[in-house]
Amino acid sequence: MTPIPREAAFDSTLALLRAPYDFIAERARAHQSDVFEARILLRRTLCLVGPEAAALFYDPDRFRRAGAMPARLQLTLVGRGGVQTLDGDAHRARKAMLLALFTPARVAELVKAARDEWRRAVPQWSARGRVSLYEESQLVLTRAVCAWAGVPLEPHEAPRRRSQLVALFDAAGAVGPRHWRSRLARWQANRWIAGVVADVRAGRLAPPEESAASVVARHREHGALLPRRTVAVELLNVLRPTVAVSVWIVFLAHALHTQPRWRERLAQGDEEDARCFAEEVRRYYPFFPAVPARVRGDFAWRGYAFRGGTRALLDLHGTSRDERSWKEPELFRPERFRGRAPGPFDSIPQGGGDAHDGHRCAGEGVTLALMRAALGWLVRDTVYRVPTQDLRVDRTRVPALPRSGLLVESLRLRAR
Repeated sequence: MTPIPREAAFDSTLALLRAPYDFIAERARAHQSDVFEARILLRRTLCLVGPEAAALFYDPDRFRRAGAMPARLQLTLVGRGGVQTLDGDAHRARKAMLLALFTPARVAELVKAARDEWRRAVPQWSARGRVSLYEESQLVLTRAVCAWAGVPLEPHEAPRRRSQLVALFDAAGAVGPRHWRSRLARWQANRWIAGVVADVRAGRLAPPEESAASVVARHREHGALLPRRTVAVELLNVLRPTVAVSVWIVFLAHALHTQPRWRERLAQGDEEDARCFAEEVRRYYPFFPAVPARVRGDFAWRGYAFRGGTRALLDLHGTSRDERSWKEPELFRPERFRGRAPGPFDSIPQGGGDAHDGHRCAGEGVTLALMRAALGWLVRDTVYRVPTQDLRVDRTRVPALPRSGLLVESLRLRAR
């Protein structure tokens, strides 16, 4: 067996934190290999990048998720016992329950709820003059997804719940005080949603049968209801990713600002153009940098020996920009998706493989639907100005964002 290339540094944690979106891809190029070994948090870790490595990583016979998610992310981003930490039949059963929530009709209802919240919010933003698109999109999506999911939300409560949901993804990968705020937000959010679940099960709350609150609260595995804390985690796995689409909305606006010819083109309302633009935003801009797993058992790949139990990280952003899949991947070109849908392992901002059988995000279709709707809001429904600000994307932050958060002003509804 050929030895897997290895980083010379005793530990690469700080290097990864300094360049979370670039470390794996850059070091893989230096090693001239799609896999190399590094110590991350003092643990031996295999780092993988590229479409073929992604196909390997999502092979359930080669890699598992159980025991792979770092505790700091279970205590913030995904929660304990959620679908992301399961394998095999347990994963398929839980995933099927979540996917059943996102029928085309139900996704259309969520998009409508978000559109209605957006139109209600615009006059308030206009009165304030200048607003952060990131922060205001979070509030719009929080109100919309809670109403859609059957989770009660009083008007005065929305900002607090928005802050909790945002902290789960916006500060999960941080260090220091931001990370501890994310842990506190997880505890608060779990407690909030566990209370909703208790009310549904006791009959004190009667959301629509097809709503996420009803379906998840009453879901059974092996004939028994899920523990209330697990239901809270899974219901938050519906709410949190929806609010996280605010990151993509900011990047849509960033791309529209830096690609004015596409703003003019999208104003014509061509649905294929909107699809291509949304797909390219997801491929081009950084969201989450990597996803963990563990080697299931000993095997060989490309002459390298993989040892069972070893932790692994797949570079999501680097794989989505791999030149073997995309011509000139560092350029923003929505037309590359004209007549082409992303493959299972070439554009993977929300995971690779198949959503039904594997660990690709169950809410990817929701993300795309909300992004395409947001293009309509930004291009056709509203008029706004982007003032001078620092629009450089901070790639040391997870998730990455323009340094200014993207401020807009003079925003108003377009006359019809």
